[in-house]
Order: sequence, then C-alpha cells, then structure tokens
Amino acid sequence: MTPCHHPEHQRVPAECLRINNGEIVIEPVLAKRLVDRPRGDKKDAITALSDRELDVLRLMAEGRSNNGIAGQLYVTPKAVEKHIANIFAKLGLHADTAAHHRRVLAVLTYLRSQRTEN
Repeated sequence: MTPCHHPEHQRVPAECLRINNGEIVIEPVLAKRLVDRPRGDKKDAITALSDRELDVLRLMAEGRSNNGIAGQLYVTPKAVEKHIANIFAKLGLHADTAAHHRRVLAVLTYLRSQRTEN
C-alpha cells in the first residue's frame, strides 16, 4: 500500500473539513477511553442545567465550536460563551482546573449521564 493510500492518511482531509466546518476533532480511541473512565460526582449536576444549557452542551458533545453552536441555536457567540460559563460553574469546572480541558470535561460529564440513562 502506498503511503498516500493508507487509511490513516485518507482520514486527515475529512478531519480538516470537519475542523473547517467549526467542529472539534478528537481521536475516537481517546474519546472512548475518557468516556469509560470512572465517574465523578458531577453526573447529577447535569440535572441542574437549564434546557438551553443542555442544548449548548449537546452541541459541544457533537464537537461544534462556539460559532457553530451560535449558528445552530440562532444566538450570538457571546450568548454561547455565557451559557458555557454557566455550564462550567454548575458542573464545578472552575478556571483553576488547569490539569484538564474544561470543555472536554463538561462533554464527558454529559456523555456519561447519557450512558446511564440508556
């Protein structure tokens, strides 16, 4: 198999298109490992989120950027930023959570809550 026809090399252009469309790309193996990690006590915090905050979090889980979320929900990017700040606060993901990416942790909390419901 020539290097350009290797499956890993064919995946790159598709991922670049997703990024260009406002999505965030994460390696599937890493995503599975993170979702399968033991849960913290934040899973019940999902119930504290408003319907709009849940909408934003669902779109974050799809890999959408703030601009992508704003376009989908017909709101301004500033409104999305405010919703995300509220999500972080309600999930206890404060700015001093330096060891982890708060956006990823919020999405993982959401995904784990969905897994327990199904």
